[in-house]
Amino acid sequence: MNFLDQVLVYPLQQLPFFLITIVIAFTVHEFSHAYFANKFGDPTARLLGRMTLNPAVHFDLFGIILLLIAGFGWARPVPVNRDNFSRPRLMGVIVSAAGPVSNLLLGILGAIIFAALNASGVIGSINNVHLFQAVYWFFNMFIPFNFFLFLFNLIPLPPLDGYRILEDMAPRSIRGRMQQYEQWAVFLFLLIIFIPGLQHYTVQPLNDWAMQIGKDFYLMFYKLFGGKLL
Repeated sequence: MNFLDQVLVYPLQQLPFFLITIVIAFTVHEFSHAYFANKFGDPTARLLGRMTLNPAVHFDLFGIILLLIAGFGWARPVPVNRDNFSRPRLMGVIVSAAGPVSNLLLGILGAIIFAALNASGVIGSINNVHLFQAVYWFFNMFIPFNFFLFLFNLIPLPPLDGYRILEDMAPRSIRGRMQQYEQWAVFLFLLIIFIPGLQHYTVQPLNDWAMQIGKDFYLMFYKLFGGKLL
């Protein structure tokens, strides 16, 4: 037990709630890419069975293991063929943005539900200590994690969605240069993620921002539902 607590990002007793969070967040993210790609005329993901809310289809085992022990991981990216779009650049931007936006909406939805349960006194009336603790652990992971995924995926570095959005929006001459240096940009991205000294100036501020956004949304909805602030 002590060994696992030292290895994993979250304590072992909180791990189930983190797993539920990433299952929902990653699955909805990848499904959103596939859904809008299919809607705009590219059936690639649908034909490969990726336009589904079945988590097993979207998960990459190594990516999930790395997420649990290093705090960084990934799901299987949805294949998109922009040549099938009638307006490749515009529809490419929408398809790329669909994933991060889905996480933004999940974060807001989580804040609404958590605020409603607290403001109505439902959570406060829970007598079982373990159930009470489980509800708080889940929402305090689910809300900021989804806001973090929204912000993180908008970083304009490959292989993130922010880079694909930037690539689709850029003039053709600039897109050619971007593709030329894409492999080096991927290397820069890995440095930012895995070097602790750089994380302090890149990933950590995003995490802090996500926590604050989650708190602000929660307080806004809590007051809207009639909750009293102490």
